[in-house]
Amino acid sequence: MSLEETCLFHIEDMNVEEIRYTLKEVYEALKERGYNPTNQIVGYLISGDLGYISSHRDARKKMQSMDRAKIVEVLLEEFQKKR
Repeated sequence: MSLEETCLFHIEDMNVEEIRYTLKEVYEALKERGYNPTNQIVGYLISGDLGYISSHRDARKKMQSMDRAKIVEVLLEEFQKKR
C-alpha cells in the first residue's frame, strides 16, 4: 500500500482477531492443565458456566471478557472458511 492510498480500519475486524487470539490462549491454557479444551469451551459456550474454564493463565477472565454470541459467530465464520 502506498502513502497515497487510504487505509481502512475496521473495529469489527480487530475484535475478530482479538477473539481468535484469546481463544488460542484459553485453548492452550486448558490443554496445559490436562483438560480437553474443545469440550471445556463448548460446555462454557452452551451453558454460560465459567466453571468449565480453568483460571490457569487467566483463561477464565479472558473468556469472561468476550461476548459468547460473538465467539460463536467467529467460530462459525472460521468453519465456513475451511469448507
